[in-house]
Amino acid sequence: MVRAATAADATAIAELLHAFNTEYSDPTPEVAVLADRLAPMLASGEVAVMLAGSGPDGLALLRFRPSFWSGDLDAYLEELYVVPHLRGQGLGRAMMERAMDVARERGATRMDLGTSTDDTAARALYEKLGFTNDERPPDGPAMLFYEREL
Repeated sequence: MVRAATAADATAIAELLHAFNTEYSDPTPEVAVLADRLAPMLASGEVAVMLAGSGPDGLALLRFRPSFWSGDLDAYLEELYVVPHLRGQGLGRAMMERAMDVARERGATRMDLGTSTDDTAARALYEKLGFTNDERPPDGPAMLFYEREL
């Protein structure tokens, strides 16, 4: 079962995000801080979160932004997480499929995401769903994505 989250789910989402970053030894704010940040974003529609399972046991978090190139909305998959003991059971795929549906329903015509090169399970899922990591314009060279902390 996958459902769209509401602002009332902010604490449950924050707990999953905190667990995700803790699992991979990444810095993370406390659950209460995350929940306080998420609630208004959920209420405004700036983000959409798909929750899976009864725990909930996983999430797909989308952020939306308008594209000045196309005039359409772009969706960015900021996080995809499934609790460790339930991985490999199709929750990630179900959440991704629902996230793509929600993005389309909101008018998004493009979705992008990032993942580490060593996360082969996530990369395989994204590729099965039609995502490519080859940013190549129709008549141009391959493009690279760069990022840094500010």
